[in-house]
Amino acid sequence: MSLDLLLENLSNPTLLFFFLGLLAVNLKSDLEIPANSSKFISIYLLFSIGFKGGQELAHSTWGMGIVWASMFGILLALAVPVYTFFILKKRVGVLNAGAIAASYGSVSAVTFITTISFLDLQNIEYGSHMVGVMALMEAPAILIGVLLICFFKSSEGDNISIRSIVNHSLTNGSVLLILGSLVIGLVASESQANGIKPFTTDIFTGFLAIFLLDMGIESGRRISGLWKNGWFPFIFAVVIPLFNGSMIALTSGFFIDNPGDQLLFAILTASASYIAVPASMKIAVPQANPGLYIPMAIAITFPFNITLGIPFYYYLILTVG
Repeated sequence: MSLDLLLENLSNPTLLFFFLGLLAVNLKSDLEIPANSSKFISIYLLFSIGFKGGQELAHSTWGMGIVWASMFGILLALAVPVYTFFILKKRVGVLNAGAIAASYGSVSAVTFITTISFLDLQNIEYGSHMVGVMALMEAPAILIGVLLICFFKSSEGDNISIRSIVNHSLTNGSVLLILGSLVIGLVASESQANGIKPFTTDIFTGFLAIFLLDMGIESGRRISGLWKNGWFPFIFAVVIPLFNGSMIALTSGFFIDNPGDQLLFAILTASASYIAVPASMKIAVPQANPGLYIPMAIAITFPFNITLGIPFYYYLILTVG
């Protein structure tokens, strides 16, 4: 990996705020972001990236490239939960395996947004349609995870309503917000978009920094709960994202020309959901252990991807290209 690329990523102010959050927890500081403020910032980030993506799409030439990119994203979201489920099943049981597989097949919007920030800092172009691809990758992984649980669960006592999970995954707040913002940005005129540009664009990086500070605090608090499950969750939460992201970084160049899009596909495949999936699994499989699949995604995979993963996958893309 290029040392300059790694150091530039690690010196990104938004990322340094993440480390500040980790440090605050280790120092037992009372620093925290109020829950309502954190929720507002996450809503703002999804709204902003969706709206800006819609505006970019409005000025893009539509073609089969966007269709193929969407189909490729959905295929990845369907495939990753299947093979990860079988890796996990004997180690953590069917219920936990399904929940973790769904998390790693789905995507992290914050990791995606952080990667966009990296691309912007490097002046690397990327397709606006990738925002839509990200949103489309949320639901399929959740459905596959639940279907695998239904098929393999040993107990016949609890029935899981597939219909309710389909409905919940499609109407999940984060999915609905980013898709809705994308459509609104698509139909808004340029003059109308400029009217809210100070809100959607100018303050974006500042809000991202505060949100990553909150994510650092949350990661520091949750990681301690994983130790009782041994080393396997830690190894899985690094090796699987590294494999997924590297595989896409090395192979996507055969059918995607834009390095920025290649990196976004790599990071989407490498990321794990800690918002949409837990909300769905709480309804679908309440017996699954959230103290396992949530910390794996937010306390290990998320920090790994935004610190080492992004520059490493990009280095692979540049090397292969």
